Amino acid sequence: MRRSRLLDWLLTIAGAILFVLIFEAEVAKPYRIPSSSMEPTLNCAKPGAWCDGSFSDRILVDRLIYRFESPQRGQIVVFHPPPAAAADACPGGTFVKRLVGLPGDTIVERDGYFWVDGKRFHDSYVTPADRGDGSGTWHVPPGHYFFLGDNRIHSCDSRVWGSVPRKNLVGPVFMTYWPPNRISFH
Repeated sequence: MRRSRLLDWLLTIAGAILFVLIFEAEVAKPYRIPSSSMEPTLNCAKPGAWCDGSFSDRILVDRLIYRFESPQRGQIVVFHPPPAAAADACPGGTFVKRLVGLPGDTIVERDGYFWVDGKRFHDSYVTPADRGDGSGTWHVPPGHYFFLGDNRIHSCDSRVWGSVPRKNLVGPVFMTYWPPNRISFH
């Protein structure tokens, strides 16, 4: 009887651990915000350069949705940067940025404001102090995406290293779950 109960407990615990591992690997994965590139939308922790928060935000990413639908402009997305990011001295391994350009788009920046195919990109979440005064033009190739940080003056993004291939996208951020005062759905 005791052996049967012990075996039952061990199988239950093993099943729960297996479920969590599969869920994290295939459905939703947690990430920590390491840099100020998405401030104030997503906080990183002081004493990091330009970080506003006392704690780094923790987010959950939907790893499944891009199997069923295409990425959407305006989504905050976790992705693996192209090799040019490392060559341009952009730190980190996995990036979190806002999707601005879809395949085939032409992105124009003038004085820190962006136009997508001639239409102004409305980015009211970017504070005037974080906008900068850059300018440039980029064309997004088929199967690629153009990303910007919300903290434009402190973001190493597609303006520096170009567009990101679809295969590098992990998924969109759907929730901030830590710290408790920053819990929100995206």
